[in-house]
Amino acid sequence: EHRRNCREHMVRESLQEGELDASPRESPSFHSRFTALSISMEPQSKHRAKDGAVGTRQGCANGSSGAASAITTALFEPNGDGQTPQVVVLVGAPGMGKTTMVRKVIVEWGEGMLHPQFDFVFCIDCKAIALPMEGSVADLVSQCCPGQQVPPGKILDHQKKILFIFDGFEALGFSLVEQKAELISDPREVKPLEVTLMSLLKKTVLPEASLLITTRPTALGSLGRCLEGHYYVEILGFSASSREEYFHRYFENPSKANMAFRFARGNKILFNLCVIPFMSWTVCGILEQELCGKKNLECSKATTGMMMFYLSQLLKHRDRDNPQVLQQFLLRLCSLAADGIWKHKVLFEEKEIKDCGLDQPGLLPLFLNERIPREGEDHGNVYAFTHLHLQEFFAAMFYVLEDDGAMVGSLGRLEKDVHKLLESYSKSRKDLNVTVRFLFGLVSQKSIEYMDKTIGCRISPRAREELLQWLQGRYRGPGQALKVSEMDTFHFLFEMNEKRFAQSALGRFTDLDLQDIKLTLYDQMALSFCIQHWAGLSCVTLRGCSFHWQDPEAGLDASVSSWGRCAEAPFSMVSCRLQWCRLSESCCAELAALLAEQPGLARVELDDSSLDDSGVRLLCKGLQNPCCHLHVLR
Repeated sequence: EHRRNCREHMVRESLQEGELDASPRESPSFHSRFTALSISMEPQSKHRAKDGAVGTRQGCANGSSGAASAITTALFEPNGDGQTPQVVVLVGAPGMGKTTMVRKVIVEWGEGMLHPQFDFVFCIDCKAIALPMEGSVADLVSQCCPGQQVPPGKILDHQKKILFIFDGFEALGFSLVEQKAELISDPREVKPLEVTLMSLLKKTVLPEASLLITTRPTALGSLGRCLEGHYYVEILGFSASSREEYFHRYFENPSKANMAFRFARGNKILFNLCVIPFMSWTVCGILEQELCGKKNLECSKATTGMMMFYLSQLLKHRDRDNPQVLQQFLLRLCSLAADGIWKHKVLFEEKEIKDCGLDQPGLLPLFLNERIPREGEDHGNVYAFTHLHLQEFFAAMFYVLEDDGAMVGSLGRLEKDVHKLLESYSKSRKDLNVTVRFLFGLVSQKSIEYMDKTIGCRISPRAREELLQWLQGRYRGPGQALKVSEMDTFHFLFEMNEKRFAQSALGRFTDLDLQDIKLTLYDQMALSFCIQHWAGLSCVTLRGCSFHWQDPEAGLDASVSSWGRCAEAPFSMVSCRLQWCRLSESCCAELAALLAEQPGLARVELDDSSLDDSGVRLLCKGLQNPCCHLHVLR
């Protein structure tokens, strides 16, 4: 009876906690959203912390690494050597899904689907424990199942039937390691809680009980000194297929799930970031609001907006009472990130972290993973940003974050020279593309207001004029036509998402000329946004470009609807060329509508198309419209 009551209580608690991360709408069932993660599992004797940040280790979550596998919640089953782990450490950066994994283990155990060898599972939230306080192991068990009197003979005397879960070890890891008091062996003995917890970890009490411990990488060093003979399970995030599965599980409407996922997949930066489960949740939540009551996606929040929301969630309830502390920490963090981007550097030594003043336990683990040195290595710990794109985001912030002229550590010698950044990108450093894109997004008026009100950071708008002048002069070399011929210009302007800025940047150009580009849904939205605010556009030329829309079977044709969306804002156009784009008859209805909606359209070239008779008949309906003033159809 007690076992059943405790099991029901633990499952109920896990399900209720799972609701906290749900979207604003009514939360679905816990099972419906849980999606498999990629992991790497190995015993302590073989474990070596991975080099670099998530996203720099190619294949870690993309399925190409032999060490990675789809995660299951069966963590205490016999492995390939026939050994059943007794202690499992679940390691992952913030937002990787450690706590969600714990909840899933408890729910599946409570429903009889997993680990029948355990009669009791007790979850200890390390973040909620107030140290120091006194208690016994029996007291901890009672706290996990409030209202139930613990029968020691039925629970604590059957050690093999018990699983203890320590969720968020990093919250108390350092205080445990410093513990010098004598450990206990009697589960009923009352001691300071640090001693009781350390006794469980070192197995001087209940040595046959099983342990599951979740932690961030920064606490691995201290945790390793507490344990023996344990297995490490490193969460590497969502694989590409798991990201798609998560989007479909999140959205109840399959068509909206398809549209949201294709938007994310079409934005390489966003799709790479979605390896982090919390970022996938962030993106889905924002796109869900964008799609509310709409059939089409017209996202007003580009990648930067989603990154800022992600940042605000990481920093929730931290240093809001003292924004200067957070501002100074972010200044130092951004300086480190920018210095690394310029030097192609993703690993930072412990000395650099201390010299920059970043050794703050309450903030550092949110952004940087710690790598413990291998046996025989003489250097200290090294650190890397959770994801390469996060480092690029903070590198962009370095150029616009207000610093009141103060030095931000030993890296303060790095100049906030936006012009140098842009010119380097134009000439040779194409690897700076993501940093430049984030720079455009950060100086939008909405971003400046959001960072100030929500996060408490001041963004300077001074870089806006430099960005505008750079775009205006980008294609104005000697003998060059006034045409925009690179897709990144549209990405930059879409990232900022300001009508007047786009009008000013594009106002001096007359032609759009793109060649051999696969236009994803995200590309089409960026292009559509810019065309709507491009008053002087007179010629659109797409040579050998392919289009991808919602339905993969629609292939190259359905994308013409994006040109239909552009027609909402009329513009004077003399020539439209869609050459070698392999358009077929299914796009002709959209083309016919375009002819009627754009009276300034005088010439259309559809070279190398397969319209067939039925497609041409549809096109003729557009030609017969009184509003169509077309002179040449080729």
